[in-house]
Amino acid sequence: MEVNNFSDTNSLLNSFIREIRDITIQNDRLRFRRNIERIGEVMAYEISKGIHYKKIEVNTPLDLIEVNIPDEEIVIATILRAGLPFHHGMLNYFDGAENAFVSAYRKYREIGHQSFDINIEYIASPSIEGKTLILADPMLATGSSMELTYRALLTKGTPAHIHIATIIASRQAIDYCKANFPEEKTTIWAAAIDPELNESSYIVPGIGDAGDLAYGEKI
Repeated sequence: MEVNNFSDTNSLLNSFIREIRDITIQNDRLRFRRNIERIGEVMAYEISKGIHYKKIEVNTPLDLIEVNIPDEEIVIATILRAGLPFHHGMLNYFDGAENAFVSAYRKYREIGHQSFDINIEYIASPSIEGKTLILADPMLATGSSMELTYRALLTKGTPAHIHIATIIASRQAIDYCKANFPEEKTTIWAAAIDPELNESSYIVPGIGDAGDLAYGEKI
């Protein structure tokens, strides 16, 4: 399984990552959402390099020319709510893609947030049969929400290829996804991979709660 870690190379993406991590900047919700969106745009562009293309003829004012355009049916699937700006950034580039939305959240068993179950309550998706599925979630902590989302989407068909797209992942989640997704047809894309989880399964150093930073604290 191919794992792409954007932090292994220097690019403008590092500036966006720095701003969503920095506690002196990240509380500007508009700026935070826009940075998440921009990371989605960059990642969509990078994913686009590996998909199949076909040649078509285009009429210019002076002549005909052949150009290459994408030749895959793409579905972008997002976990609500934190994934929305990330999804929107990808959709800015894969503007012809179909879209799927899944509600997956942690249901904690006690006040200390040290144990939880993943609940899925809502799914809206087109058929994904034979299509390219992009699973977009900005934070990949344990990997279990991503796997359960994928299992839920399999009720809508079997994709030809799966792209797991995330902004901040833990090393544990990367290993979990490698063990629980089809090795021969899954590619992982992460803007950064952090070393560990804390006792509440939050990524360290991470960024905090992406949903709260984007849309305000929940109760």
